[in-house]
Amino acid sequence: MSPSRGGGWSGGWPEHRPRLPGPGPRRPGRRPFGATWWGQAWVEALELRASLDPNRLPRGRTYARSGAVGELDLGVGQVAAFVQGSRRTPYKVTVRVRTFEAAGWDAVLDAFAARIGHAAALLDGELPPEVAADASGAGFDLLPGPGEIQPRCSCPDWADPCKHSAAVCYLVADALDADPFGILLLRGRTRAEVLAGLRARRSSPGPAREGAVGSPAEHAPDRGVPAAGAWLAHGGGEGAAGVPVLALPLVPLPPATAGRPSLLVGEPPPGAGVELEGLRAVAADAARRALDLAAGGDGHGLDLTLEADLARRAAAMVGPETGAGRDLAGLAARAGLSPRQLLRRGLAWRAGGAAALDTLEASWDPPPAAVAAGRALLGGRATARRNRLTAGDLQLRLGRDGLWYPYRRASDGGFEPDGPGSPGGGLPEPAEEDDAEA
Repeated sequence: MSPSRGGGWSGGWPEHRPRLPGPGPRRPGRRPFGATWWGQAWVEALELRASLDPNRLPRGRTYARSGAVGELDLGVGQVAAFVQGSRRTPYKVTVRVRTFEAAGWDAVLDAFAARIGHAAALLDGELPPEVAADASGAGFDLLPGPGEIQPRCSCPDWADPCKHSAAVCYLVADALDADPFGILLLRGRTRAEVLAGLRARRSSPGPAREGAVGSPAEHAPDRGVPAAGAWLAHGGGEGAAGVPVLALPLVPLPPATAGRPSLLVGEPPPGAGVELEGLRAVAADAARRALDLAAGGDGHGLDLTLEADLARRAAAMVGPETGAGRDLAGLAARAGLSPRQLLRRGLAWRAGGAAALDTLEASWDPPPAAVAAGRALLGGRATARRNRLTAGDLQLRLGRDGLWYPYRRASDGGFEPDGPGSPGGGLPEPAEEDDAEA
């Protein structure tokens, strides 16, 4: 028998003979299982949620890496494979996963169809990780939970799972890397059935949904709608000689606020070079830019340089309604800048966009008349250095757009933007003694 650390029976079955070489592909090194979002999410569900015996999972990883597992047969609600142990005849492993009932699949497909972007991705043959959140919102988890994985093996070990079953469970992650629609297959629907159900919901938004999955019209071709009928359905009529009059539906207005990015299923795979916090920030920024573009604004900045776009993003974090904080520090770290450097770029962008940002770093030689005008604004004792005029803790910088941008000395001795540019520099009127000296 194989005693446990506590002195009791561990449930294992010892193998006194060395394991024979297996027929499956070998995985050199200790590369983690699950290279994609879905593969990694399956491994996390397997190890953290599925309530399997943790004592067998490490041995299962070793078997999976050493080529002991043959070809996986992924089907509706189950995975089957042969695993080579110490005996000459391989063991047969079947891993069953609880499938959704028909009503459950109706709810899941309704949730998919309700998100236009997610439904479009599915119909294009993609399975974005956000659909897991859609399914969870409908009350069904695509990834297995406690008690939903049922491994069975022909070996004499009665652990749940044995190392042979655990090896098969881990290699399911590789199968999901290759085809993430396999997670839907394990829950009871093939790719074709899922796509047919989505098409039926898209073409028949009513509750009956003729042509839904499982109905006789499931594979019926979409005959389309005549253009004239579509025009008339939207309020059109017939003009001279019975010609239909076009009456297009009104274009919906954009939403009042940008949408929030969907929650991701899990952390990016190790070594992917992607940070989840930074990815969420980019997604949220993209939503704001899309809203600005849809509303006809010009602040979306799709033609900006990388440096200018970084300043634009920082500007959204340093306004009076937000304040500089953790988000700004995180963005600065990812950009390889100090928080103060990025703060100054954001302040400059808020002061006047690209023209104001140029005054932060660039210096140039303006005409003498422009320097004289700036000196009059700051006072006769102001010192001039190219396009920058300094008087104590105040400074004016002339932008290439002809505006004077005010700066104020910061605690580190440098100057940082202190407001928008204007022909008068945005400063108070000069004192009388300065006027006399000027």
